[in-house]
Amino acid sequence: MQFVTLFTFNKYIKIKNMEVIVLKTNYKVAIVGSTGVVGRTVLKVLEEKNFKNCTYTLFASKKSAGTKVQFLGQNYIIQELTEDSFKFNFDYAIFCAGGSVSKKFIPIAVQSGCIVIDNSSVYRMDKNVPLVVPEVNPEKISENKGIIANPNCSTIQAVVALKPLDDKYKIKRIVYSTYQAVSGAGKAGIEDLENGIKGLPPKKFPHPIFNNCLPHIDVFEPDGYTKEEYKMINETRKILNKPMLPVTATCVRVPVMNCHSESINIEFKTNFDIYDVKMLLQNSPGIILVDDIEKDYYPLATKADGYDEVFVGRIRRDFSVPFGINLWVVADNLRKGAASNAVQILERLI
Repeated sequence: MQFVTLFTFNKYIKIKNMEVIVLKTNYKVAIVGSTGVVGRTVLKVLEEKNFKNCTYTLFASKKSAGTKVQFLGQNYIIQELTEDSFKFNFDYAIFCAGGSVSKKFIPIAVQSGCIVIDNSSVYRMDKNVPLVVPEVNPEKISENKGIIANPNCSTIQAVVALKPLDDKYKIKRIVYSTYQAVSGAGKAGIEDLENGIKGLPPKKFPHPIFNNCLPHIDVFEPDGYTKEEYKMINETRKILNKPMLPVTATCVRVPVMNCHSESINIEFKTNFDIYDVKMLLQNSPGIILVDDIEKDYYPLATKADGYDEVFVGRIRRDFSVPFGINLWVVADNLRKGAASNAVQILERLI
């Protein structure tokens, strides 16, 4: 089976067994929520990628409409997101504007023929929507029916480390303890830490975050777990395709500006060698191994800031169970935990 590729005007043409397939060379991409913390990070990552075959329109709320944003070396004027916005026949959209916006506008976008990458939690557990981390389950991208969900920030970095381990040793159980930066709560979370340093009371969090740790992210459920903890539990199961996998989590907000850290305790079904585990992780996509305790060398939030990779270290046996192991996993929650993961998905689509 052979392909012949031709170029004519603004389209590539592939001829496959006498069947003509037209591939676009210029995609129209909408960025929704482009003035928020995640939206601005999406723009930064897109500038770094510098896709030559995309043109962009930036959307935000009525409050931000008309403002100018420096992007790709020019001034972009923010457009107000309305029900008519997707009449411009966008090919793709990245939504970074929260659940209420996603609920209202994504169905409109999809109906217009646009494929949406959504950063909110609205569609993550929908059985008809793929939940994608490109290093883990890229094959799910092609199964989309118009929506691809970006997982929760803490889940993304965890499953990047877990996937190669599960493939080789088969995970039996996971215990998460997360230490999540204030940037995960958006601009208001950042301001709470900045103002707390000045002695001002919190506006976003229920207690001061400065000099404090809050075991409370998102709302509490009747059983005592938080919604954030259930996101990690359920999303891990979906991404790893293990719906009955025993997973538990405790999610804590800490006075760190950016980058989430996680202690992950794993029990495998088979035995392992620590050196082999380290080599496996070191050679897995999207992971940087940082593990030399003799030199005090382990993942730090300050070192992961600005990177798309997931940093893994403090790898050691858990001697309380036959095949247990502990990991310390750190990543930039605004980049790999949100913006960069979404852009990686877009990159595979175009």
